[in-house]
Amino acid sequence: MAWDSEVHITIIGSGTGMPSAYRGSPSIAMRYRSHYFLFDIGPGTLKALSGLGIKFELLEAIWITHFHPDHTADLAHLLFATKYPSVLENRSPFILMGPPELGRFLGELQTAYSPHLDLPGDLIDVREMDPTKGESIPWLDFQFKVTRAKHTPESISIRMETPSGKSVVYSGDTDYCEDIVSLSESADLLILEASFPKSKKVKGHLSPAEAGMIAAKARAKKLVLTHFYPECLATEIGAACRKNFKGEIVLASDGLKLIV
Repeated sequence: MAWDSEVHITIIGSGTGMPSAYRGSPSIAMRYRSHYFLFDIGPGTLKALSGLGIKFELLEAIWITHFHPDHTADLAHLLFATKYPSVLENRSPFILMGPPELGRFLGELQTAYSPHLDLPGDLIDVREMDPTKGESIPWLDFQFKVTRAKHTPESISIRMETPSGKSVVYSGDTDYCEDIVSLSESADLLILEASFPKSKKVKGHLSPAEAGMIAAKARAKKLVLTHFYPECLATEIGAACRKNFKGEIVLASDGLKLIV
């Protein structure tokens, strides 16, 4: 049945590291059948998940694109909450997947809070994804591919290919680069950051116009823009993107739901 192969996507946080009453820090929730997982886990993610009726203890995997606090801060909250006796007693093992040095990052986080984030060794499976290998990484019925993003030395962008042959790409934070264009080739759903307007360009981030260029060159079918700083929100985001991309454009908001 078609619905059995659908992936339900919810934008948990469409904002940045700047506090906002309306936009949380970056996180995207995915549901496939009864399986839940995340792309990034910025501050406030667990609270937002609770408001959406998604139990954090049901998350089977968390993907991290890079180590900036606005993409990772609620990892500490998740580990700490997992130690709650009734959660820990029933918690199934889960995967933490991300760029090289993810294991070191997790270890240093646990050391900083020691022993409050320490969990049984067999509860977390840490998997580091090397963007230089160009390999597919299986999980459930999905295939994942990663490439380098132009942001921090460890930053990656992620492509997820679904059991039904659909593809979803999430850029994380990145500047314009050909690697993300290649990763996004013919994507059914392309989720790109669009942090600052062209007039206030910041190195390491995309403008809406640049996001449109990537989507157009990659021939993406649908483009979702997210990760808006206040400077970008003060402009006509969609119009700037539309100059370069003629396909469907969606401006993300917290709680936005999509199906692939």
